[in-house]
Amino acid sequence: MHTHDITNQVPDLCDYNLYRSDAALVEAVQREGAHWHDCTLASQGEALGTAEMSELADLANRHGPVLRTHDRTGHRIDVVDFHPAWHTLLDQLRRAGLHARPWVQPGDGAHVARAAGYFLHAQVEAGSLCPTTMTFAAIPVLQQEPALFAQLRSRLFSREHDGRDLPMTQKRSILIGMGMTEKQGGSDVRSNTSIATPADPLDGGRGKAYLLCGHKWFFSAPMCDAHLMLARTENGLSCFFVPRWLPEGSRNPILIQRLKDKLGNRSNSSSEVEFEDAMGIMVGEDGRGIATILEMANHTRLDCIIGSAALMRQALVQALHHARHRNAFGRRLAEQSLMRTVLADLALESEAATLLMLRVAHAFDAPDDPLQRAWKRIITPAAKFWICKRALEFTGECMEVWGGNGYVETGPMARLYREAPVNSIWEGSGNVMCLDVLRAMSRETEGLARLLMELDDAAMAHPALALRVHALKQMLAAGEEEQQAGARRLVQQLVLALQGMLMLRHAPAGSAEAFLASRADSDGGRVYGTLNGTSAAAQQAILQRAWPEA
Repeated sequence: MHTHDITNQVPDLCDYNLYRSDAALVEAVQREGAHWHDCTLASQGEALGTAEMSELADLANRHGPVLRTHDRTGHRIDVVDFHPAWHTLLDQLRRAGLHARPWVQPGDGAHVARAAGYFLHAQVEAGSLCPTTMTFAAIPVLQQEPALFAQLRSRLFSREHDGRDLPMTQKRSILIGMGMTEKQGGSDVRSNTSIATPADPLDGGRGKAYLLCGHKWFFSAPMCDAHLMLARTENGLSCFFVPRWLPEGSRNPILIQRLKDKLGNRSNSSSEVEFEDAMGIMVGEDGRGIATILEMANHTRLDCIIGSAALMRQALVQALHHARHRNAFGRRLAEQSLMRTVLADLALESEAATLLMLRVAHAFDAPDDPLQRAWKRIITPAAKFWICKRALEFTGECMEVWGGNGYVETGPMARLYREAPVNSIWEGSGNVMCLDVLRAMSRETEGLARLLMELDDAAMAHPALALRVHALKQMLAAGEEEQQAGARRLVQQLVLALQGMLMLRHAPAGSAEAFLASRADSDGGRVYGTLNGTSAAAQQAILQRAWPEA
């Protein structure tokens, strides 16, 4: 017996251009110096918006990595197998140059161009970005060792993905991972206990071979061809380049104990490993391992910002698509005043995140300028704290727009929601980021002064922004202990002030006004859908800019 017809179900969102449909992104790419990359980004945006790419992302996450510690005959192999979709996604990332573009083609807008491309890919599948990010961030560290880098350069820069498990000399391209944290310390890497001793007791130091013994609690992407990790020498923590295979063709004794059973990022493998006299090459000065990898951390933190902004953008687009196709109580969801207010508020949050993300990326293109250095050193951890934190609530709100359909794994919202927490945790959780902001402010005093001057200039145009900047300065005048206790509030004030400044400068006047008015107090914006005083026409304009209706 026929029971019912299928009606009022929303079709899958596919076959759209992720780049051309995002006005805020297109404008920011032009403004921040990457206009020369516009056509390439448009091509990537079209390819990434296809149903085929969505299917690849789904497959890679449904069929996660599988660990094989031994082969049939009992030999230790420590291999992680992936679905073919995973390798196709890595190939897409590699061909787009997201693993190395600014190092291969440095120049004006190089980091902005790469950030925009990363932002597009992150809307489709996040797990495959992990080894891409680590490879990208490892390159400037490895460049500090010219002899080692000369052996790796062509394979690091290659645009071809090579997923074969072979010694590096037999591969067309390589990926680099990280192994920093240990079970007893987590973010406190100074408590690491892994030991490194010179392979030749008479010949240690920078660029020399060491034997590493210890463990890593989070060893990201164990199938990478090499990892950068910290281990302790007689002089303190040092940084080491540890290949998966030894030069003579045998496996380096890095023993994968298990894969982590994670909440999200399921397509990517994270592992726990032990190493028994694994060979590693010291990178940087002996005993200066944390300083050596500091630049790497700044790049990975930027990618956390980009990735979270991308999750917000994709969740917003999915929510808007759903609301424009779904009817309830006699009208489309998008036509109902309260839902329109929620969606408009979400659209403002997403645009502000996009503007800040690319403005920070721009600073990486001019690190010698004091103001740009301040944006890079102070605002990178501040933006990581705020945008990554906001992504959790944001994706949950977008899931609510879908209702029960958003809570099932057959749609996209569940994966977006599960992905959201990782960027807040990886490379330093919220407290670590806020304390790093305070530390950077104390060291970059000239840069901080220039940042405040920039905010002062913008605040002259808007009373709400002026009040926020004034409150920020009061917090900055507090004592050290008081600043630490209130670090989260201080960083929130800083980021909202910067986002307000960027919205005033670059967003339509109605959008900027709605953003500043709704976030005027210290708790502003914590609940989406509180755009008091923003007219229905203004809200509709915000939504049309965010996702133009055909």
